[in-house]
Amino acid sequence: MFSQDRDALRQTYLTAWRKARAGAPLEPVERQIVEVAEQHPEYHALLEQSETALGREWLPEGGESNPFLHMALHIALQEQLSTDRPLGIRRLYQGMIDACLGDVHAAEHRILDCLAEAIWKAQRHGHAFRPKAYLKCIKRRGAGQRPRD
Repeated sequence: MFSQDRDALRQTYLTAWRKARAGAPLEPVERQIVEVAEQHPEYHALLEQSETALGREWLPEGGESNPFLHMALHIALQEQLSTDRPLGIRRLYQGMIDACLGDVHAAEHRILDCLAEAIWKAQRHGHAFRPKAYLKCIKRRGAGQRPRD
């Protein structure tokens, strides 16, 4: 699945979605993709339109967000949680779920904002991903805070 070819990466998502809709067996990574896609009904129509999805550009300047990037960030977070890397992400994740009153998806979106920001900063400034800054952002976004009554 991991490639520098944007269209090949997108095709992996489209193929997984098509296979799931047809009831075909899925590889483990395809199952992850489908589980994330199912949480985002706003992407379903796009996933059904292969040609449109492959060629489309989503420009942040126009207030758009790339659905493939968004789903990839969810999968990246799942990988971080499975290994607790960066160290402490599991604890902060649980704290964020608590802060979001048990809404796992809302908690993930708060964390994904931090993950996207950390990746963007690393790319923009040409440095390595900075786990401490990423975890600090998650703390600022509400992990560890008790829900309000």
